[in-house]
Amino acid sequence: MIHVDQLVKRFGSGTAVAGLSFTAHPGRVTGFLGPNGAGKTTTLRVLLGLDAPTSGTATIGGVRFRDHRRGLRHAGALLDAGQAHPGRSAAVHLRALALAGGLPRRRVDEVLGEVGLADVAGRRVGTYSLGMRQRLGVATALLGDPPVLLFDEPVNGMDPEGVRWARGLFRRLAAEGRTVFLSSHLIGEMAATADEVVIIGRGRLLAAGPVDELAGPSSSLEDVFLALTAGSLDYRAGGAR
Repeated sequence: MIHVDQLVKRFGSGTAVAGLSFTAHPGRVTGFLGPNGAGKTTTLRVLLGLDAPTSGTATIGGVRFRDHRRGLRHAGALLDAGQAHPGRSAAVHLRALALAGGLPRRRVDEVLGEVGLADVAGRRVGTYSLGMRQRLGVATALLGDPPVLLFDEPVNGMDPEGVRWARGLFRRLAAEGRTVFLSSHLIGEMAATADEVVIIGRGRLLAAGPVDELAGPSSSLEDVFLALTAGSLDYRAGGAR
């Protein structure tokens, strides 16, 4: 489970996240939606211990990520498709992470097969397309076989086949009882993939709840998103008011 409670993150005089609260549950794909600059990536960075909160809490499984000794076994994440050194092969990149995390070497071959990169595992990452680098980022997140997975814009650069593959993977991972948290600006993709959504704007919660309840029979998720981010509706967690 992911739990964010009254999270505030300031950078100098600017506020990136302003009192944000939400929960992402196991067995569900939760979409994290917001315009550019809404505070999505900052929230993920605080959850993963890369940035310290100004106030409030952001925990994974009830524990701050930096306090958990299991590392990649506790939570896996894709924040940047360019995280792997371009001069290294995918196999070398993942083996180094497995060694550092005390993970069995067999996991490298397993996740490379899972994401469809087994045949190109020996190639330098710098020769990969963006879609292939995204798949490598997904493999990195899966390496520790964790119960919680966080992905920031995971289908950027993927072709339609890759998007279908990713959608199926995320739903299968949730069906296994994992918490799957997807940050994206692709509203249509979230409508097709997510069970629930958290919508934010200017670092604040605008709406949270099941996709079908938020959208309702007479509107789409895109309609709700555009209305909320334009400031024309007042939503609260669990439905409209």
